[in-house]
Amino acid sequence: MKNSREVAFDVLSKVLYDGAYSNLALDNAVKENNLNGLDSAFCTALVYGVLERLITLDYIIRKMSSVPFRKIEKSTLIILRMGVYQILFMDKVPDSAAVNESVNLAKKKKLFKSSGFINGMLRSLIRTEGKYPVPDESDKVRFLSVKYSCPEYLVKLWLDSYGEDITVSVLDSLWGRPPLTMHVNTLLTDSDTLIENLSGEGVTAEKTRFKDIISVKNTGAVDALKAYDLGEFFIQDAASALCAQISGAKPGDIVCDVCSAPGGKSFAMSINMENKGEVYSFDLHPHKIKLINAGADRLGISIIKASVRDAAEDKEFGISADVVLCDVPCSGFGILRRKPEIRYNKDMDYGNLPELQLRILENSAKLVKAGGTLVYSTCTLNPEENDRIIEKFLINHPEFSKKKIDLPDGVVRKIPEDDCMLTLFPEPQGSDGFFIATMERSSL
Repeated sequence: MKNSREVAFDVLSKVLYDGAYSNLALDNAVKENNLNGLDSAFCTALVYGVLERLITLDYIIRKMSSVPFRKIEKSTLIILRMGVYQILFMDKVPDSAAVNESVNLAKKKKLFKSSGFINGMLRSLIRTEGKYPVPDESDKVRFLSVKYSCPEYLVKLWLDSYGEDITVSVLDSLWGRPPLTMHVNTLLTDSDTLIENLSGEGVTAEKTRFKDIISVKNTGAVDALKAYDLGEFFIQDAASALCAQISGAKPGDIVCDVCSAPGGKSFAMSINMENKGEVYSFDLHPHKIKLINAGADRLGISIIKASVRDAAEDKEFGISADVVLCDVPCSGFGILRRKPEIRYNKDMDYGNLPELQLRILENSAKLVKAGGTLVYSTCTLNPEENDRIIEKFLINHPEFSKKKIDLPDGVVRKIPEDDCMLTLFPEPQGSDGFFIATMERSSL
């Protein structure tokens, strides 16, 4: 079996060069190599740490390397990134161990010519005593990009859209693992009872400012918990739960969730509806429909009707719904703390997303009955995918009007925006970055 650093190397190679998802690649690798608790925790911290700090690490390597960055072999570069991260950002790892283990890893990967280069560069870094190179603060975009390991285009987008204070707050939220939150299944239990039951299994749980959302720590494997088997909760971020709450779905309603996988908002709306009415959950991929059905069965939800449907296609469906929710595909800039590799995806064509998002919204609007509610949401922080989509839609569809969002207790607006829209930032809510807009059909 491989040790924790070898596993981390393999995972980083798959994520950075093969396009694998960090969470899936890491989970599979940890299980395949039977890493125990401490080794698993170290491997996880190293993988996510390197991904979270990639731009910072590469900047330091560029400045300190005797070899031009573009000429550093890929495997050597991964080992350098791991070594630099351990020296600068893992206080419990002795510098000597970081260097020696990096050199040993290079030899195991048969990078014999690179081992001396790795040894020399890491020892040079140690001699700086933490005073590693950084850009001049006068170049604000460049400085923030390197400090927070966020691409310059994204830093500039946020500075231009939200201002420096919010941008720095969002960037600060990227460090460390995000909170794990559970949505309480009030069809079967309540928050106090679930917290008590979880405590009996060694889980630390507490209420949050969001309705029926609890924050948990020390869960171990979530699907091994007794409360999971009993269907007393499902994993959901607070922002996603708030979106379902704002939809206003109530008992007896007909609801459509047009981009529903993995099903969290459909589950949340079904629970808010007290399992009375109908929830049509659509997704493009058949295997995701199976996941939605399995989740509904575990939670004891019987009103979900999941089926394959391409929300981007203009097809009649024969439904007149009280609530239609469009949680559209997006750039994901609001969930970088959960999927740090998103920010480095150079192949992603974000420019085409607004066209797709508007098309899904316009097709889905046809399912809304007179007096019904149309909800648009994304997990991104980008006005072109958020505010601008709603503005274009309302210009083209006078049969819809803005519907005011009544903010629940504890939820605050951080930017000036129309009251039919809500942009959520990681602070102060502690949620993912998210956007929600609500509209009402006044006529057919």
